[in-house]
This record gives sequence, structure tokens and C-alpha cells, in this order.
Amino acid sequence: MPDPVDGLLAILDLERLETDLFRGISPPIGWPRVFGGQVVAQSLVAASRTVVSARAPHSLHAYFLLGGDPAVPIVYEVERIRDGGSFTTRRVKAIQKGRAIFAMSVSFHEPEAGFDHAAERPDVPGPDALTDARTLAHAGGSIVPAPMLAYFTQAWPIELRPVETDRYRDRTPRPGRYHVWMRTTKTLPDDPALHRAVLAYASDMTLLDAALIPHGRTVFDSDIQSASLDHALWFHRPFRADSWLLYAQDAPSASGARGFARGTLHDEAGNLIASVAQEGLIRPRR
Repeated sequence: MPDPVDGLLAILDLERLETDLFRGISPPIGWPRVFGGQVVAQSLVAASRTVVSARAPHSLHAYFLLGGDPAVPIVYEVERIRDGGSFTTRRVKAIQKGRAIFAMSVSFHEPEAGFDHAAERPDVPGPDALTDARTLAHAGGSIVPAPMLAYFTQAWPIELRPVETDRYRDRTPRPGRYHVWMRTTKTLPDDPALHRAVLAYASDMTLLDAALIPHGRTVFDSDIQSASLDHALWFHRPFRADSWLLYAQDAPSASGARGFARGTLHDEAGNLIASVAQEGLIRPRR
């Protein structure tokens, strides 16, 4: 089996078809739909390759339009919206079979000094005191739904160490808060753009599920239809995606078959490195 991180790096190395046109593929993992974090990450790579200055992305805002087919390559079309004095804006459209499946805007900023403050990292156990999600899923036995077991035992390039695990052992409604430590399973090359793309990939792995914690449910339940609708990500400070990052997630609202979740990412030193927000479909199947 190929190394999962090597596989991730391969799908992030997009093929350039034309000046602002790229093509990406999906890994052969047997899923019926393309993983949303993959499309976010590949779109970010496509946009970044059209920015030639030292400007780095500081925010992205995306919409998932159609489920992607993992057997079909995805074409990424980049539109150069603006190249200003301090900011650059790009719009990316992901296309399959002649239809847009995803759209994203990305803003890049020239490095400069300014005011600096940040929220503190939540006081939770560190990664060394926790067990990885794959081991927990295997240990859960029959109480772990088959889709959840398949998800967490998949050969992911990202290692997850959840802080709160009781929600997977029983269905008691709890406050919609969830913390998980994450990092790649091996060291990445020293390319900040690559680390940002990997974080964009990982930011979609657990976030929407937080919206079902207050209801004692998960996105893995067979009677729940779930899908990401939009995704926003802000990069605040430099980081490495192959070092432990704490993903603190909460879900302040669910209504109208949609759940809203948000998250912050801190490194082990406590620095706030990114923020995330997402709304997704959480519809009871009828």
C-alpha cells in the first residue's frame, strides 16, 4: 500500500493544463464521493500557483455545489479577479463532466506588520495523553457504527487524537463542543504553501459532526443525510501541518436541516494559527 502522506502530496501536485487551468485526481479509496477537504485543498493549490509574489493566502470561502465523482479527474479553472497593492484575489471553479461541482474565492496578502493578539488555546489534555482515533474505533467493537469504523480506520494521511470520546460510546446529548489533535502521519517538505493546503484538507475531516453532538447523533448514522454546503478558512500565523495542532470545534446552531459549526486551530505552543467555519446539511432521512 502506498504511504497515505505520499498519496496526499501526489494529489496536491496538480497538472497544469494551461496558464490558469489545472487538473487533479482523487485517490482510489473506494468512496462514492470526492472528499470535500480534497477539493478545498486542490483549489487552494490551483489559486496559489497563479500568484507569483510573496503573498500568502489569508482567507478562503467556498461552496460545495455537487458531489464529486472520484473516478473522474477534476479540472480547476482559476479566474484572476484582482492584483492590488497589498491584496490579490482569485476565484476557482472545480469542474467535472462539464458542470461546476465547487466554487471558491481566495484572498492573498502581502506580508506586513500590525497589531497582534489572539485567543488562548483551550485547556485540554495534550496529544501524548490521548489515543488515536483508529485505535479507539477498533476498540469500540459492536458499539461503533460500521460507517464510523470504516471512516476512522481508513488509511488517512492525518492522524487524529480526539479529546472527548464518550459521545461515541453512548448517544447522550451533550454541549456541541469537540476537540481533536491532528497532524500528518509523517514529516512534510519545508514548503509553507503545502502546509496550508494540507491544513485546508484536514479542516473538513471532523467539523460538521460537531453540529449533531447536542442531539446525540453523528454524521455516520444511517438515518442521517449529511453533506458540507460551504467552508471558510482563515490563516492567522505560520505553522507546520506535520506538528500537532489542536482543532477546537463548536456548533452554536442547527435548524432547517442545516448545522453550523466553527473551529480554531492552535499549535502546541498555544499560538492561534487558523479559524474555520462551515455549514452543512444534516437532514433526517425519511
